[in-house]
Amino acid sequence: MQWSGDGLIIGVRKHGETSVIVEAVVWGRGRHLGLVRGGRSTRMAAILQPGNSVHLTWRARLDEHLGVYTVELDKPRAAALISDREALYTTQLLCAHLRLLPERDPHDRLLEMATTILDGDFNALGRAQILSFFELALLDELGFGLDLSACAVSGATKGLAYVSPKSGRAVTAEAGQQYLDRLLPLPAYFGDRSTASLADILQGFRLTGHFLQMHVWEPRNLEPPPVRDQLLAKLQDRASGAVNSPSESKP
Repeated sequence: MQWSGDGLIIGVRKHGETSVIVEAVVWGRGRHLGLVRGGRSTRMAAILQPGNSVHLTWRARLDEHLGVYTVELDKPRAAALISDREALYTTQLLCAHLRLLPERDPHDRLLEMATTILDGDFNALGRAQILSFFELALLDELGFGLDLSACAVSGATKGLAYVSPKSGRAVTAEAGQQYLDRLLPLPAYFGDRSTASLADILQGFRLTGHFLQMHVWEPRNLEPPPVRDQLLAKLQDRASGAVNSPSESKP
């Protein structure tokens, strides 16, 4: 068995004295693991960094085997993250999210979004906004997508302002009046894809975080990625200091 493809490295772990097991998301093949012999050498360690795009050739006797990777660097990103803490946190969180995907199940939409976030010319707010879209898409790809198309109570498609924390369905401001203590705020940009304020982006992360906890992390006995809290703390610092105005973000 053999195939070649392009992918994004999302994880590396030691195997034996000189090798590593590389976890990558590959176009058309999804999250796929493979052994890299000599992967702990100085030269290969620089290539096998989460966040780098690579060209992979995978070989195995049988499809169900772990297999062996041959790796060529396509687009290095890891070195640039040293000087940008928020970009580093974003990359680490994307990789943690992509590791939630079932093995060998293609999710090209998420891979495309991830590479767009990694390579896009965004300021901090714009990058955070599209990252919240990524979490929304992740829920959908895992089978737990939110229904933001119409009000669960009235069927109205306009004036959606809340989300049921149980069903994940939207509710209008009018229909939600008597349930305000039970509903989660729905940031407007999730519906109209408009440029969002920092406060709205933080609401977006609270919303996606609630459903990730309910449907993904808790059922798998996982803790939320610590880097997610670190990234949100950086955003909270921006909110406290009013560092970037909403008009500056470029989602």
